[in-house]
Amino acid sequence: MITQQDLLDSVKEQTMLSELSALSGWDALTGMPKDAGHFRAEVDAYLAEKTFQLSTGAGREKLLTNLEADGSSLDALGQLVLEKARKDFDLTGKIPEEDFVAFQKILSQAQDFWAQAREANDYNIFKPYVEKIIGYLKQFIPLWQTNEKTPYDVLLNQYEPGLTVAKLDQVFEQVKKGVTILRERLAESGSVPDDTFLHRRVTKQQQRNFSMAAAQRLGYSLDKGRLDDTIHPFMEALNRDDARITTRWDENNFQMAVLGILHEAGHGLFEQNVDSKYDDARAVLPISMSIHESQSLFNEVMIGRSKEFWIAEYPKLQAEVSPVLDDIAFDTFYSGWLKTEPTLIRTEADPLTYPLHIIIRYEIEKAIFNDNIDLAELPALWQAKYKEYLGLDVPDDLTGILQDIHWAGGSFGYFPSYALGHLYAAQFRATMIKTLDFKAIFESGDYSPIFNWRKENIWRHGGAVDPNKILEEVTGEILNPQYWLDFMTDLYTDAYQL
Repeated sequence: MITQQDLLDSVKEQTMLSELSALSGWDALTGMPKDAGHFRAEVDAYLAEKTFQLSTGAGREKLLTNLEADGSSLDALGQLVLEKARKDFDLTGKIPEEDFVAFQKILSQAQDFWAQAREANDYNIFKPYVEKIIGYLKQFIPLWQTNEKTPYDVLLNQYEPGLTVAKLDQVFEQVKKGVTILRERLAESGSVPDDTFLHRRVTKQQQRNFSMAAAQRLGYSLDKGRLDDTIHPFMEALNRDDARITTRWDENNFQMAVLGILHEAGHGLFEQNVDSKYDDARAVLPISMSIHESQSLFNEVMIGRSKEFWIAEYPKLQAEVSPVLDDIAFDTFYSGWLKTEPTLIRTEADPLTYPLHIIIRYEIEKAIFNDNIDLAELPALWQAKYKEYLGLDVPDDLTGILQDIHWAGGSFGYFPSYALGHLYAAQFRATMIKTLDFKAIFESGDYSPIFNWRKENIWRHGGAVDPNKILEEVTGEILNPQYWLDFMTDLYTDAYQL
């Protein structure tokens, strides 16, 4: 007789394979020798093949079919794992094995050639690989499609259940309108905060010391994590006790690493605090990208851009980098910290203009999959969108189409999760401050009430609960972009002293 334990054992094996793949991916972006990419691609393809065979093979199908027919051995966890494993089986199993393995190999190669293209500042090095990735996805979409209305909806749905172009168009229109009004108001004020002090030299070690101490005060555990250097910052969670973060450094722009580390530590906090009962089922319980990004952005923006946080943290920063900021008063620091202006690089954008970077990528991806644009036009389309939305001329590939790693990883449909993450984070904050006094908490030096609230209401669920349900249960309403717009208005009205 097939029991719940048989399914859990099978899914645990899949989870261990996923952990090996994650470790390989982390190593490829943090320490793998430059010439090792072709060997690593073979390893990644092998792991992908084994994972595919396990998650879509006859053995898994037998487990699912039998337990669906007789679920008498299933408890609540077993029911959840059965449901998610079936979804995983149906989605992945629709792709022929040889195509799945070939696609995974291309993804591994693509990240290597993306890094080479960045180094040479030449999109043409990466171009054949991104076009192959898009080709595979266009081949897979009809296999995945059920009731989605557009091809791009199929990809969106893989990162955020139920997300559609129709919903995003409506949300992004509201965000665009609100951002435009606030930016015009700030421009008309004539107030231009001084942020020149942000470009004073602060050593990598000083930045690391302060940023990691701040991340730990917010609850990130170095006993369950680590910080490494990389080209494009990311967090990789192998398991609940191993959530690794990365960053890049600029000794003449310390804000980038400080906010970047807070951001990635937010991802790490989520992973380190998922309920242990889900440990062996991680492979079929992926955390929604929007809810994941809401927690990294909660760290970076709701906390890392807030006055309450910096009133407490600025003296610590001054002490760490002294005498660099000794002459900068708090009000000057905070206004400069919040200065808003268009930037070419998404990860260096201020929170007010950041959603515009996401909308640009969303419109490009939508054009690729719904409008079938000529892929040769991608760099020109990128340049045109940056001119339209941010008024900027893109001077080269490095600051343009090569800046993000996501396409090299096949993550088309992911970018909207960043924007949704901003909106979710603001809505969570609006609920949180009804019962928590942020000012008093940061003044006390004990940030644990914020940590505990997030763990209890969000983190512990991992990927077991859909993000829309978490948002509605915690805040009492569905997604409402107005919370984010109100928070931005309050933030910049204060910083610009309007």
